[in-house]
Amino acid sequence: MYSSGFGGTLIALTMITSMVILAVTSKEVLSLGMVGALSIVRFRTAIKEPMDIAFLFWAIAAGIVLAAGMIPLAVFGSLVIGLVMLAFVNRKPVHNPYIAVISCQDHDAEVRVREFLSGQVEKAVIKSKTAQSSGIELNYEVRLKHDDTDFITLLSEMDGVNSAVLVSYNGDYLG
Repeated sequence: MYSSGFGGTLIALTMITSMVILAVTSKEVLSLGMVGALSIVRFRTAIKEPMDIAFLFWAIAAGIVLAAGMIPLAVFGSLVIGLVMLAFVNRKPVHNPYIAVISCQDHDAEVRVREFLSGQVEKAVIKSKTAQSSGIELNYEVRLKHDDTDFITLLSEMDGVNSAVLVSYNGDYLG
């Protein structure tokens, strides 16, 4: 699954690495010192959020570049990294996706549900379908037209529909 936090982290880490490499290529002695300094960095606590890792490495890189006496590179690099991270990381999707979990009695009810959803939501994509002797369970990813969730109540009242549940979902894992 796509995680916007991970995508932003990749962009940030690319620029942070570039800032460190720019400092390393200027002096050979500095490059050996940086290899030693970076080799002692380790994390004893598992970091679950990818963007936290980017901020940690950004702080380490800025500290190393500042300690090397390259103040303009540290200031300019941090400004550029900060601006790009603001532009890419704070983007939120225009439409929040939802998962609709619908339990039907038979194939005819499934067809009615599909037709009903196509008229009520902007987009409905089937994600999974479970067929058992007791009925059919459908999982749709839906994009709402106007943030109106009343359609799920109407859906649950249809003939042949046992239950209908709507769950907000953004694709990110919380840990």
